[in-house]
Amino acid sequence: MCGRYVSSTQAEMERYWELTDVEIRSPLSQRFNVSPTMTVPVIYRTTEGLYLVPARWGMVPFWWKGAKLPKHTFNARSEEVATNPMWRVAGSNSRCLVPALGWYGWKEVERIHPPTGEVRRQPYLIQRTDREPIAFAGLMSRGNQDGDTLEFTCTILTRDAAGDASAIHERMPIALPKDAEAAWLDPGMTDAAGVVGFARDNAITDFTVHPVNPRVSHSNNEGEELIERFANPA
Repeated sequence: MCGRYVSSTQAEMERYWELTDVEIRSPLSQRFNVSPTMTVPVIYRTTEGLYLVPARWGMVPFWWKGAKLPKHTFNARSEEVATNPMWRVAGSNSRCLVPALGWYGWKEVERIHPPTGEVRRQPYLIQRTDREPIAFAGLMSRGNQDGDTLEFTCTILTRDAAGDASAIHERMPIALPKDAEAAWLDPGMTDAAGVVGFARDNAITDFTVHPVNPRVSHSNNEGEELIERFANPA
């Protein structure tokens, strides 16, 4: 899964996706401990090109009428996108990229009290080996909540973990290589099962992993020091 990640800087996004000022709406500052419900940058395509916009991390489908926002919609299992009503429409016609520099995963290191199952976990940062930005495959929506228009909301697709990341968690976000982004964002690709399968099959799996300070486990902690290698992991 992907419950925390590091967002890219404005300069990195402009360089990697060759964005212009016209294509950027409400740019966001870099964060080193992004957590669900925060506002994050997403990239989507229209007939006019790519656009970078802010979105709430935790998707709210356009048809959602509940009094409260849906919970646990910050990740979507890629295997369920084509069939789950929560994701099905967006999987067909509202896909996006969620730019990042890496994500965090927690590995169980000790059972403090086996009878109760209480455990201690060490956080790790997972990044591309070349340290380039990561394009998470995402879905997005813009809906209404009690008559008020919501801005964009999004979710990140996950798959079975592979490579070094599999030692940290059984799931990982789908990270698209540069040459797969156009197909993922292509509005003409409306077969959700086919395009999600393409993303899963072409996902990057070559990542580096290193331990980071347990302070990252608290979502209110922030700062560049959170991504530095932790000298004394458990």
